[in-house]
Amino acid sequence: MVTIDKMIRAGLTAAGIIVGTFAPAISATEASSDSTRTVDFNERTHLTFMCEEEKLARDVYITLGMKYPASKVFGNIDDSEERHKCAVSDMLAKYEIPSPSTNDNVGVFTGEDYGWYFTEKYTALVERGTASELDAYYVGAFIEELDMLDINQCPRVIIDTEDSITDVSECGKIYTDNPDIDRLYESLLEGSKNHLRAYVKSIETLIGAGNYQAQVLTQEEVDAILGR
Repeated sequence: MVTIDKMIRAGLTAAGIIVGTFAPAISATEASSDSTRTVDFNERTHLTFMCEEEKLARDVYITLGMKYPASKVFGNIDDSEERHKCAVSDMLAKYEIPSPSTNDNVGVFTGEDYGWYFTEKYTALVERGTASELDAYYVGAFIEELDMLDINQCPRVIIDTEDSITDVSECGKIYTDNPDIDRLYESLLEGSKNHLRAYVKSIETLIGAGNYQAQVLTQEEVDAILGR
């Protein structure tokens, strides 16, 4: 199975499966009580970006779930993505960072800086996912791999558009020293691992066990997540 085309990269289980327990999202109220802690520009930028990336996942899964109503995996995971989006929104609110999402409608991305990017991604991913149910599962797996990469390090589009951020190490989980944000990102990563396992199970029901090829992460990283 080919991966999503280079345009998406740069600009950027089976039917009826019941997804396992997801890692609980960490709300801002569960985070550190240190009221003097602040976030810098890089942390603010990344949190704002991740708020819309979690919405992207939710919106694509809602749309594909409507296209393939017999497949339970999309409905199970879009509920989880809603919790993830809310957790990031709570963190933005805690640090008085304006939310980029002013319209919660599916497929609508209003962020001043990256709304255009997520609008393009939504359109491209939904177009691919509507080609077949197998393609839809691959889209789900792609999103989860991309989400893990973007949580851990600075997304390529931020580096390409922010003059003051020039390397993948300058935002994301590998950058922040804020324990609130670190715990939030750890929870999001655990959720994405569970989601990836669910999508791969759906894919391999159709193509054969052990045949899934990584799309964003390295094959070694994906195999570790899958316990191979």
